[in-house]
Amino acid sequence: MTTPKPLALTMGEPAGIGGELTLMAWLRRDRLRRPFVALDDPDRLARLAARLGWDVPLVQVGDVSEASAHFARSLPVLPHRLAVPAEPGTPDAANAPAVIGSIRHAVELTQAGLCAAMVTNPINKAALYQTGFAFPGHTEYLAHLLGVEGAEVMMLACPQLRVIPVTIHVSLAQAAANLTSQAIIHAGQVAAAALRQDFGIDRPRLAVAGLNPHAGENGAMGREDQDIVAPAVAALQAQGIDARGPLPADTLFHARARAEYDLALCMYHDQALIPIKTIDFDGGVNVTLGLPIIRTSPDHGTAFGLAGRGQANPDSLMAALNMAAQMADNRSRVS
Repeated sequence: MTTPKPLALTMGEPAGIGGELTLMAWLRRDRLRRPFVALDDPDRLARLAARLGWDVPLVQVGDVSEASAHFARSLPVLPHRLAVPAEPGTPDAANAPAVIGSIRHAVELTQAGLCAAMVTNPINKAALYQTGFAFPGHTEYLAHLLGVEGAEVMMLACPQLRVIPVTIHVSLAQAAANLTSQAIIHAGQVAAAALRQDFGIDRPRLAVAGLNPHAGENGAMGREDQDIVAPAVAALQAQGIDARGPLPADTLFHARARAEYDLALCMYHDQALIPIKTIDFDGGVNVTLGLPIIRTSPDHGTAFGLAGRGQANPDSLMAALNMAAQMADNRSRVS
């Protein structure tokens, strides 16, 4: 029987909840589809486990090929040493190089085919910025490392819903000003390809939300839906993609409506994130589409207020690990 390639799990912000989520995920390893290797500081994880009273034996590995064989009995760690000991709730910019190195190494391992996919624990961007980190966040950095800047698309997913915000971390006024037909077309193309390749959906169905209330009501509430969204939908349809819209967003996310599509393209951040966080606040997964590798992440932040207490909910990380494994399985069948 072939030993499964592990997932590469990054350390994230050392002062946040990522470390204890990693420990909790290993303790619940019977619920995981595939083993993982932590790209982390083993001393940090050992101190954290001792602080919380958790029995998590650690094993340092020099090669990820060793990880799967150890996983049933101990948590495999590929060492990335911190410059200073991590204090829960208090980030230290001195540890930023280790955080960035963990991400970069996970990309290299996954790109080389040594790991099946990468899963990222939450980072604290403010601490990274102090050391010259020049990217808005994880997603843009990954695209840079992989040489596909501008191709990346953020998808949020849970068992009941998948959404893509076409515009992301900008004000509502900026979202309306920045929205273009080409941005919608790109998101739709990437989504359709990923649903086929990574989710096993032969003919993906895309629902495209309107920007304005009631999808603009034929221009009565703004012309963006007629002039920007509708032409994008038509272009996707001309490419053979099953896309419908613009559709009123206020009737797009109830259970009966969700049964009619595989993914919803949303025009701005909250239009996408409010429904998915309402449906599955603890289990949502952030997936970066448009990369040559698979990357998932829990859909939450570093939660400094909870760090070091053992009270964080591991559901989103567990879901991210299992979704990465499922995507890797589907991609291997397609290729």
